[in-house]
Amino acid sequence: MMRNADEAAVPSSARVARSGKIKVHVPTASNVALCAVLSILAVVTAFALATMNYGKVPFFAAMAAAVEDFFMMMLQPGLGGHFTLPEVMEGLFVSLALALLTTFIGAVIAFVLGLLAASNLSSKAVSNVIKVFMSVARAVPTILWVLVFSVAIGLGPEAAVTGLLFHSVAYLVKAYSESFEEVDAGVLEALRASGASWWQVVFRGVVPEKVNEMLSWTFIRFEINFVNAVAVGAVAGAGGIGYQLFLAGSFYYNIHEVGLIVYLCLAVAVVLEVVATKLRKRYIVQR
Repeated sequence: MMRNADEAAVPSSARVARSGKIKVHVPTASNVALCAVLSILAVVTAFALATMNYGKVPFFAAMAAAVEDFFMMMLQPGLGGHFTLPEVMEGLFVSLALALLTTFIGAVIAFVLGLLAASNLSSKAVSNVIKVFMSVARAVPTILWVLVFSVAIGLGPEAAVTGLLFHSVAYLVKAYSESFEEVDAGVLEALRASGASWWQVVFRGVVPEKVNEMLSWTFIRFEINFVNAVAVGAVAGAGGIGYQLFLAGSFYYNIHEVGLIVYLCLAVAVVLEVVATKLRKRYIVQR
């Protein structure tokens, strides 16, 4: 009777293993299609890297040549590539540091401006003025901001940081202010009626309720800033892996180095997404 009751409690759409346990991860049509597409792309990429620019050389000989060039670039600097693996990794960390710096400074500035831009925490005139200026800053692409400050300041990391910072602040101010405006008005009125100051209202009624959304928006902006840091590495002379990608593709015409750098950037994007998911499950969702 107990077994029948357990079987009745299992939904009809669920799949049960031979041991009697319910299968949690059931392959769906969309998952199967996604895996098939990724597998095809991986095979096509490997085939293209092995056969590109080798003329009429047979496939297996071309693959051997590609593997030989790759290991010469990795293990014997100067023979197979223009960048060594430590240099590429150093450029990757430079781009990550650039993205982290702009995100941290931008989040601090955007927090203050976001409070002033929220209509329920500031006057209507101040809120409208800040929103208009932030809209103008967002309308200008990041690359143009970097070019403007490259002319004003000069080529270097300072121009890249300042250019990325403008768009980061404008992006986060919109995200933060809209989150602050969603706070329950009754909570804010109760705090004001009890004699709380403006900062007490912010840190007692607004921040505790919206800190999860702020962390989510900030991490999203960090991912965007990493992509932008790679893109502007050559434009602003800031260095990093973007500058190495520009040299490998435009000057050295080394397809192996370009492929290595692209896959490293892809790996960083995947790692950032996994870290964001883990942090959200452990800290944000639980709170």
